[in-house]
Amino acid sequence: MHIAVVDDDETMLDTIQQTLEAEGHRCFRCRNGRDLLAALSHQTFDLLVVDWNMPEMSGIDIVSWVRNHLADKPPVLMLTYRSNKDDIAFALNSGADDFIIKPESPIVFAARVNALLRRSGANGSGEAEKLQFGAYRFNRLDDSVSLEGATISLTSKEYALALLFFRNIDRPLSRAYMMEAVWNSVADLSTRTLDMHVSRIRSKLALRPENGFFLRTVFGYGYRLESYHGEE
Repeated sequence: MHIAVVDDDETMLDTIQQTLEAEGHRCFRCRNGRDLLAALSHQTFDLLVVDWNMPEMSGIDIVSWVRNHLADKPPVLMLTYRSNKDDIAFALNSGADDFIIKPESPIVFAARVNALLRRSGANGSGEAEKLQFGAYRFNRLDDSVSLEGATISLTSKEYALALLFFRNIDRPLSRAYMMEAVWNSVADLSTRTLDMHVSRIRSKLALRPENGFFLRTVFGYGYRLESYHGEE
């Protein structure tokens, strides 16, 4: 999972990054809230880990901005040295999804992160071997996809990218997020490669309104697979 962490304490950032990467997550780190907001304009994150007490923009300010400005709102885990129950209630009522009082052991921190990802459905845990999305059926045992019973031939990367879209229906995905999730790379991969794979998926899977889904380009950001139910 792609997780953004914002904290003005460099040592804390190092510890959190090491913990998250040991769990197999990708970590994007920021020293202040404004850098995180800038990143949110062009990147997709599955979770935000936010320190409460920071100069200029507090963790509460960040939570408020996320809730008011993002259509796709990632869950937020608030970090703080505050232990007063009123503070905990205030953070949760402001929009944070969970709350950790510093210092916390890496093993507990990792467990809370993974639990929050499970609750949000971001990590796909517990999925069946065969996944059904309308007329589309994904078989995770042999990486095959069928549409109304007819098998569609996809490469391994096309299958991985298609499943990523269907797992995130109606959620905009940034190019960087998709390249990291499917190719485990951003620097060594051109956006042209991604765009070619998206074009092939759109064509091979016949992602058109009559089949219930439409793959839309989000200008300057990436792509979004939209569910289509016809006119209300």
